[in-house]
Amino acid sequence: MRVVVDKGIPFLEGVFDPIAEAVFLSPEEINAHTVREADALFVRTRTRINKELLASSRVRFVATATIGYDHIDQDYCRAAGVHWVSCPGCNAQAVCDYVQEVLSTLRPQAHGKTIGVVGYGHVGKLVADMASHMGYEVMLSDPPLGIGKTLKEIAIQCDVLTFHTPLTHGGEYPTFHLCDAEVLRLCKQNALIINAARGGVIDEQALLSYLIPSSPHRLFSAIDCWEGEPQVNKALLQHVDLASFHIAGYSVLGKMRASEMCLRAFCEFFSLPILSINKKLVPLHGDSESGWLKRISDQLKAQPEQFEQLRKSYPLR
Repeated sequence: MRVVVDKGIPFLEGVFDPIAEAVFLSPEEINAHTVREADALFVRTRTRINKELLASSRVRFVATATIGYDHIDQDYCRAAGVHWVSCPGCNAQAVCDYVQEVLSTLRPQAHGKTIGVVGYGHVGKLVADMASHMGYEVMLSDPPLGIGKTLKEIAIQCDVLTFHTPLTHGGEYPTFHLCDAEVLRLCKQNALIINAARGGVIDEQALLSYLIPSSPHRLFSAIDCWEGEPQVNKALLQHVDLASFHIAGYSVLGKMRASEMCLRAFCEFFSLPILSINKKLVPLHGDSESGWLKRISDQLKAQPEQFEQLRKSYPLR
């Protein structure tokens, strides 16, 4: 058996040795040629799982060590008999911690204490609980679950809007550009918009006009997920109050859980004994110094062309 693994997924070196040949590649090296003889893939969001990648391969199983799965062509996988799994909830606490850092950094003197949590899944539940403990009145919006109010209703009432949805383009409740010009127009003056969900959930061009200091309807923002990553809208970047390079979920615990979930699904699919991650590779320290988010925001604004490299080299929190 042959397994191709994105080498950015930690704690897997040596794990497959008893049962498979494992090849560790960068996302740029994972292509139709390098996966041709593979039976399984372990990837992250930078690898598009589609016909172009898999049509000439023998891949039957794909695990993405991420919550998001919009990089996977589900229709193709279904038609081709390729089983795929993601890792819902693996880094939920890390994203919640990120939102808490945003709130602590940008709104320590805030008079308004109403927060709208859009998406009440693994992350949204933790964020709602955290914000409540910080003294916020929490309003929820998750129409697919039949929970809370509409986004427009909470936009009118909330001092903070934080997004925790997947990115979807179809169905009854698409989330692409969910936060659009109309929603932004309804927001309170000086409201804070947080996107730690997926790039594309917020209409970036619409948001930009509200971030310019001279705007008569001024909003504040913290953006971790961007449309077109790793290329970033540089005009938006310079006006965002806090910017980061898609690392809201980057924590030691989150990465461990993702690797463990992928391994378990892999072993169950191929009817193998359950493998364990290589805990000898777990780092003892990460990026947890006070003011860490403001520091990396300044770093990204100074080096937007280094988005991907900054992300790759970021120490886990």
